[in-house]
Amino acid sequence: MDNIIVAIDGPAGSGKSTIAKLIAKKFNFTYIDTGAMYRMITFYLLENNIDFDDLKEIEKALKNINLDMQGDKFYLNDIDVSTKIREKRINENVSKVASIKIVRDNLQRKISNNKNVILDGRDIGTVVFPNAKVKIFLVATAEERARRRYNEFLEKKVEITYDEVLKSLKERDYIDSTRKESPLKKADDAIELDTTNLTIEDVINFISKEIEKNIN
Repeated sequence: MDNIIVAIDGPAGSGKSTIAKLIAKKFNFTYIDTGAMYRMITFYLLENNIDFDDLKEIEKALKNINLDMQGDKFYLNDIDVSTKIREKRINENVSKVASIKIVRDNLQRKISNNKNVILDGRDIGTVVFPNAKVKIFLVATAEERARRRYNEFLEKKVEITYDEVLKSLKERDYIDSTRKESPLKKADDAIELDTTNLTIEDVINFISKEIEKNIN
């Protein structure tokens, strides 16, 4: 049987990461932490003094990079860089690297080789893995997504109001859906699922049935 790729896309606060991690655990799939992946490539470029604007050198670098994730451990060319990719210099540069088109187009494909994987993001089903066997596009009202984010902030004791979270989320929606490179949009063959009034268990059960159709 061919390896299965599950792509879960959707706007901020739609539950992508939470659901993807739980599905990965249920089916023993590899959950690809796209944020950590971009951090690893950022680390490599900085360590090798490669200019972020030098696309030819970046393209060469991509051919020499092997990424792997095992649980909470992240390996760059077989070296554990789990701690190093959380350094301040990585935090300050990772967003620049994540916006580079050739990085977005190549790295996630590289790490999925020979594995059943599940990824979440905004362009997984449209750009990164257009041939993914299972594509889900999660949505929810802005108000519900803001409520979820607000509750997360409360748990972390972050001082912020619900209205501030809602305003920020709507701004993020606009930026994500109108950006030039890989805008947020539903793939033509993705299944849209509105999670506004669904429990996490409801969503997991729905996606599990779609995965099982491709396993059986």
